[in-house]
Amino acid sequence: MDGESRNGRFVGLVLVSHSAAIADGLAELVAQVAGPSVPIVAAGGGPDGTFGTDGGRVLAALQEAARSGGAVILMDLGSSVLSVRAALGELPEETIALLRIADAPLVEGAIAAGVTASTGGSVDEVLAAAQEARTVAKF
Repeated sequence: MDGESRNGRFVGLVLVSHSAAIADGLAELVAQVAGPSVPIVAAGGGPDGTFGTDGGRVLAALQEAARSGGAVILMDLGSSVLSVRAALGELPEETIALLRIADAPLVEGAIAAGVTASTGGSVDEVLAAAQEARTVAKF
């Protein structure tokens, strides 16, 4: 696709973690690999800088991501998954249609998704790349 998305906008990523430092650091790492055209929204940590997830922050991240060319959501575990599901329940159907939830490892999935998004991949192609990261052997 010569670095351009199919609809003029690149698919974005939403990174949800119990730790703001992990979400922000991963967003920085993915941005270095994917380049500046891929929108990345980090939603890490609980209210007041605590560990956990902040449902309001997650909802805002999903709303922001939906304004791009669609987005793939990656989460670490437990309440981050519950927070994403709860936030999706508050969004209109037309917004939900632009989002995909990846059943993928957070770090590896985000890198794979970011690279695919940077090549102009569709939201479903970016989702597939993230989910394929589950089976990549390290040795």
